[in-house]
Amino acid sequence: MSDVTKLCDTAAAAASAAAPAAAKPDPDAWKAQMVGKSEKVQKALINHHSKYNCAQAVACAFAEDYGYDEAEVFAMMEAFGFGMGCMNVCGAVSAMTAVVGMKESCREPGNSSTKKKGYAISKAMHKAFEDRNSSVICRDIKGVDTKKVLRSCDGCIIDAVEIIEQYLDGELEIPEPKKPAGK
Repeated sequence: MSDVTKLCDTAAAAASAAAPAAAKPDPDAWKAQMVGKSEKVQKALINHHSKYNCAQAVACAFAEDYGYDEAEVFAMMEAFGFGMGCMNVCGAVSAMTAVVGMKESCREPGNSSTKKKGYAISKAMHKAFEDRNSSVICRDIKGVDTKKVLRSCDGCIIDAVEIIEQYLDGELEIPEPKKPAGK
């Protein structure tokens, strides 16, 4: 069992600590989270429970929408899971930024015309995630130091996909990028 799986399982166990002691955990309990959720949220959750890490689960749910091969996105996002492998920025948050790049980039090496817009969108998404979860840092979200789990991995995935969908639907406030001083 990987460190990521152990951590997610530990967080899930802490969240369900109120369950009767004799009850065995239901390995399919996560499926209840899909009820009433969008197709993208459902795809991301299915991905996550099919051995994708949080970053892969979110980014791969959107890959084909922007002309990317899911297997390539899966490979590119691999090291972003488990908070970039060191419990730093949450993998689901990293994936939101990757989806912005998939959608907004001009895809022309050397052409920086789309960077400012991508940065502004990414910043707004990070703020929205932090507003929901009090942090974008995996270690904080999982309560490693505080022993207070703020959100499960599935919850982070749901939040990330919903924030992406808000952006795509024009419902996420994106401030205009600031112009550098003196220009």
